[in-house]
Amino acid sequence: MESFSYDDDISRKFAVATIVWGLIATIAGLVVALLLVLPKAFVGLEWLTFGRLRPLHTNAAIFAFAGNGIFAAIYYSTQRLCKARMWSDVLSRLHFWGWQLIIVAAAVTLPLGITQSREYAELEWPIDLAIAVVWLGFFGVNFFMTLIKRRERHLYVALWFYIATIVTVTVLHVFNNLVVPIAAFKSYSVYAGVQDAFMQWWYGHNAVAFFLTTPFLGLMYYFLPKAANRPVFSYKLSILHFWSLVFIYIWAGPHHLHYTALPEWASSLGMLFSVMLWMPSWGGMINGLLTLRGAWQKVAVDPVLKFFVVGVTFYGMSTFEGPMLSVKSVNALSHYTDWTIAHVHSGALGWNGMMTFGMLYWLAPRLFQTKLWSVKAATLHFWISTIGILMYIVPIYIAGLTQGLMWRAMDETGQLVYPDFVETISSIAPMWWLRVVGGALFVAGVVLMVVNYFMTWLSRPSTYEVPVYQAPRLAKQADYREPAEVSEAIKDAPMLEAAKKLDTWSRMGWHRRWERLPVRFTILVTLAVVIASLFEIIPTFLIRSNVPTIATVQPYTPLELAGRDIFVSEGCYNCHSQMIRPMVAETKRYGEYSKPGEFVYDHPFQWGSRRIGPDLAREGGKQSNLWHWLHLEDPQSVNEASVMPSYVHLLDTAIDFEKISDRVWAAHMLGAEYDEELTNAPEIARKQAELVAADIVSQGGPIKRGELMTYDTQAVALIAYLQRIGTDIFATPEADDSAETDGPAPGEVPEDVDAIPEVAAGQADPQSDATG
Repeated sequence: MESFSYDDDISRKFAVATIVWGLIATIAGLVVALLLVLPKAFVGLEWLTFGRLRPLHTNAAIFAFAGNGIFAAIYYSTQRLCKARMWSDVLSRLHFWGWQLIIVAAAVTLPLGITQSREYAELEWPIDLAIAVVWLGFFGVNFFMTLIKRRERHLYVALWFYIATIVTVTVLHVFNNLVVPIAAFKSYSVYAGVQDAFMQWWYGHNAVAFFLTTPFLGLMYYFLPKAANRPVFSYKLSILHFWSLVFIYIWAGPHHLHYTALPEWASSLGMLFSVMLWMPSWGGMINGLLTLRGAWQKVAVDPVLKFFVVGVTFYGMSTFEGPMLSVKSVNALSHYTDWTIAHVHSGALGWNGMMTFGMLYWLAPRLFQTKLWSVKAATLHFWISTIGILMYIVPIYIAGLTQGLMWRAMDETGQLVYPDFVETISSIAPMWWLRVVGGALFVAGVVLMVVNYFMTWLSRPSTYEVPVYQAPRLAKQADYREPAEVSEAIKDAPMLEAAKKLDTWSRMGWHRRWERLPVRFTILVTLAVVIASLFEIIPTFLIRSNVPTIATVQPYTPLELAGRDIFVSEGCYNCHSQMIRPMVAETKRYGEYSKPGEFVYDHPFQWGSRRIGPDLAREGGKQSNLWHWLHLEDPQSVNEASVMPSYVHLLDTAIDFEKISDRVWAAHMLGAEYDEELTNAPEIARKQAELVAADIVSQGGPIKRGELMTYDTQAVALIAYLQRIGTDIFATPEADDSAETDGPAPGEVPEDVDAIPEVAAGQADPQSDATG
């Protein structure tokens, strides 16, 4: 017999961190919701714009709140399921403090505009490296060594889901964040356009799957039976649930890109597996709810079970709605609308939030070795949160349906009923106010939990008791083999031998053997994930027809490249898409639908996933340079109904022309065909900036510094990029490189700064009715 004790201090640390970051994440979400209805709330404070704060909110909710929650659950349950203390106390502490530093780094860099602009993967490369070290080097090694050194032969189902989480998140994180660094906090993705979008949503969807689903299912399989004092309903169902979920989920990402420039076969494959995903997901929900058989009377009095029941129910709702939204005909209506936002929050608040709250209330008396301060306060928290979730998602569902229907509405003459995009935004603004009320209720519930936890902590004993347990060392033995004999019930029955063998197989002794071999089990999980991923990824990268070449699509000029980086930094993709789908309503509203070959120089892609403003895929040349300047300075001056915040800081912040050389070099390394730009990028950028500035002045724009309007501002670079978007496809290809041309080739800048071309963009009325 060996003596050992559990390390509950690490679970206490993660539990407290979960509550603290949960409060911060929900407050950030409330602020972001307010910025949509009060866009002028923080004018002049560029680090508090919607585009910069939304990624902060999502990262705080996913990786700070949910992340610390799953770590608290894993550290507590793994030790007890393995009858072993965590392998290394030092690695446990390095994991905790390393993860908190990563969160702080995210909280600092994202508001400063330091971002990769890839949803759920916005953090720049130094932080990504830190995540890899903390996740796999500290957490992963500690977890797997604990499995190897365990004193319990059998691996319980919760551990299966923890294994899948660690393995798959590692694979996703590494391959999605392959970049070319050009500065301490600036990099370009090695993927471009279609491939970048594909990789991002392979990661993005599966980050939801393997960070917000599988670990919480492990949490459900451990804490729900504990709270109900009932065994899991079905062992066989848990096996089917696990393996089908692990294999199928990894294929589903492309359904986020229906009707985009992604190859049709890839999105169809994503839809197929997404629909299939409904079955294992509901298998898990049924397994969870039926675990409460014979214990439903406890739900009426136990707030922990209340949270768990609602959490599992929201899991069932979300995993029904997700496959439904992946169906192309439904997705055509829902995509880019607030419907997606409602769906995401029903899962994040309802499934992840409620399960985390229930676990934390169950853990509180056990971690602090005292009674929960107030069961009534916990129950009140449950009702406030439940009502808050409903008040949040129901109006946003209505807003999403309204948006989708208004965007595609056409009259009997085939014209758009609502041609101005801003009309669709004005119609749903009241729904956004209701969301603020629902979000405020949810924040109030979290505040109530903070008080309850703090008061429980105050009543803790002066010294925590550390029980010592005893268990025999895990003996080395031959591989476990389930007896292969046919069961007595059918041994002599008149049945086919194949049917008898199937009966033997269905008793799942083979899986019992796997559950005793953690290394083999981990290898099988890894193979399932990698093989499924490769079947999708390899054809997308190898089949040339996936991205047909367009001769007139040229690399961005140095100034446009710098302007694109500003677009990325400001988080403009959070509100604007750059992807016109091949639908009549969209082409009428925005122009020619987007082609795969248009994005070959886009590192990273900027297709977006939501439209709070109009699509920008054909923005180039639609408005004058002066219009863009005024729009950045005060959006409401060109359209009083706009919800875009002011970007006045871009008008005064100087751009460092010398740093553009690094951007050009990185773009060239990734395939952009540059020549003179490699040696003379700053001067080329200055010349184009002077052209843009002079054009703004010629249209009646501001004159600064006593002479010409300042040309070295970030606004000028951003305007140059906006005027380029979507124009290459309409350019006339050159018949002969040696032939003389009347004007600059695509991507070139005229040498004569004073010769301002009379382009269509310069003729537009700067005060025209805007749609953004």
